[in-house]
Amino acid sequence: MPTISMFYGIVIYLYFFDDERHKLPHIHARYQGQEASFAITDGALLSGEIPRSQTRLVQAWIEIHRDALLANWELAVNGEHPFPIEPLR
Repeated sequence: MPTISMFYGIVIYLYFFDDERHKLPHIHARYQGQEASFAITDGALLSGEIPRSQTRLVQAWIEIHRDALLANWELAVNGEHPFPIEPLR
């Protein structure tokens, strides 16, 4: 589970070969012991829960970095290591 970014206490990561569970490109976000999955295409919450303000930060970050996230998704589902992405500032 490579970490691809960290900002404001939120850790963003991708699993290798993780295209079966949600059937669409997504990322995982962890914040203070809570975890949630978000669709890369539209930032929708797919599963789990993190506080609302952190959810909004993750969704804004997805919007800014969608192309890089989709490229990382392709790498990860093919078993390759995704590259780091700039944090939200």
